[in-house]
Amino acid sequence: MFYSRSAEYAIVALGALAELPDGDRRMARAIAEEEDVPAFFLAKTLQTLVRQGLLHSTKGPTGGFGLAKPAHRIRLIDVIAALDGLDEIEREPRGLPKFRTLRADMLRYFRQTTIADVAAQRSRIRKAAARKKAAKKTTRKKAARKR
Repeated sequence: MFYSRSAEYAIVALGALAELPDGDRRMARAIAEEEDVPAFFLAKTLQTLVRQGLLHSTKGPTGGFGLAKPAHRIRLIDVIAALDGLDEIEREPRGLPKFRTLRADMLRYFRQTTIADVAAQRSRIRKAAARKKAAKKTTRKKAARKR
């Protein structure tokens, strides 16, 4: 993978936070449960993103994490850089001449894709799953009527 498990979990969590109404916050534990990621690990990762200025956090029973800036202004490369640094991802691989193009494409993708894009994709996936579930339910009802 081009980035760490921390960055992967962070991208998922930021996508979930981007779906919240502006100004809303979410507890790390709730995000971890919904996204099926380790809660303690996610909490530490999100705290790192607070220190890097990508998130803000509020303590207390009504606290949680929220985006520090609009989702369309947080790029995947920003998240990866905050957690992993860019040394490994930008390092030129030796002995893999065709890999240079792939690496350049990946870097372009990470620079162009935002957390808003991640949130939009999450929404599309959820809507498609709901349509599929509704279609399946309708098919079962039609089959039951035919019996």
